[in-house]
Amino acid sequence: MTDRALRYFLAVARTGSIRGAAEVLHVAASAISRQILELEAECGQALLERLPRGVVLTEAGRVVADHAQRQADELSLLEDRLRRLQGARQGTVRLCCGAGFLADLLDHGLAGFSTAHPGIAFHVTTATSDGILAALAQGEADIGLAYTPPAQAGLRSVLSIDQPLQAVLPPRHPLALAGLPVPLRSFASEPVALLPPDHGIRQLIARVEADADFRLVPRLETASFELHRRFVAAGMGFAFLPGFTVTAELRAGSVAAVPLRDPLLSEARAHLLVRAGRRMPEAAGRLIDWLAAHMVAFRAMG
Repeated sequence: MTDRALRYFLAVARTGSIRGAAEVLHVAASAISRQILELEAECGQALLERLPRGVVLTEAGRVVADHAQRQADELSLLEDRLRRLQGARQGTVRLCCGAGFLADLLDHGLAGFSTAHPGIAFHVTTATSDGILAALAQGEADIGLAYTPPAQAGLRSVLSIDQPLQAVLPPRHPLALAGLPVPLRSFASEPVALLPPDHGIRQLIARVEADADFRLVPRLETASFELHRRFVAAGMGFAFLPGFTVTAELRAGSVAAVPLRDPLLSEARAHLLVRAGRRMPEAAGRLIDWLAAHMVAFRAMG
C-alpha cells in the first residue's frame, strides 16, 4: 500500500465521494479512482460501495481507513518532533467548535495563546455537535468544543464543566430583577429567539417542550448567536443561551440572564473533546491546556 493511495483513500472516506476528495486534494478524480482500484486489487476485496451519489465504506474499507488515519497521525507527530529538534515552536492546530464558543475562544483562548506562542497557527471551523464529533473521529480536527454533545465511542472529553442553559432577558425585565430560576414553559406565550431545529441547544429545548407538553413559537429563528444577543438587547424578546455566550453583554449590562430550572437544561455542560487514544502534537497539547485554564466556558459556575 503506497502512502499516496492511503492518503487518497482517506480523503474519499472523509468527503464521501471521489469528486469531493479530488476537490480537497486538488488532484484529478481519475487519478484518485485509479489509486483506489489498485488499492482494492491489493487488498483483494472492495473497499467502497459505489452509490449514485457518492460512496460508503465497506467493512474492509473501514479497516483500511482506520489504518490510514493512524498513519496520518503518526506522520503529524513525526513532523512535530522534527520541528522541535530544530528548535522551532511552530505548527497548525485544527479546531472544530459550536458557533456559541467563537467569541470566548478568540477573546479568552487564542488571543493570549498566540501572544505566548507566536509560531503556532490555527484553523477554526464551526459545526453542529454531530459535525464536531465527525470531524474529530475522521481526523479533520485536533480539538472539539461542544455543548452537551451525544456520547460517541472513540472520543474523549478532556474537560467537561457545568454550563446551564439560561434565559437571556432585557435587563429591566421583572424576571431579571427577581433573579430566580424559571421554567422554560414560562416563555410559551412570549416572543423568543430560537436556534434552528438541527442545533443541539434547540434539540434540548424541543425535548423539554415535548415532556411538558407546550411549544415555543419563535419570533426570530437564526443560527447567529450575535443576532440572538441583539434581539434581546433591542428589547424584542427573550433568548436561551449558555452564560459564556453573553459574557460581554452581561458585563456591559445590555442583557441579563436567569437560570432555567428544567433539569435537562440546568444540567447542560461544555465539553473539550479529542479523539481517544491519539497522541497529540505538542502545539495541540499546549493549546488544550491553555483553553482549559482561560476560556469562560470551562470555568466552574459560581
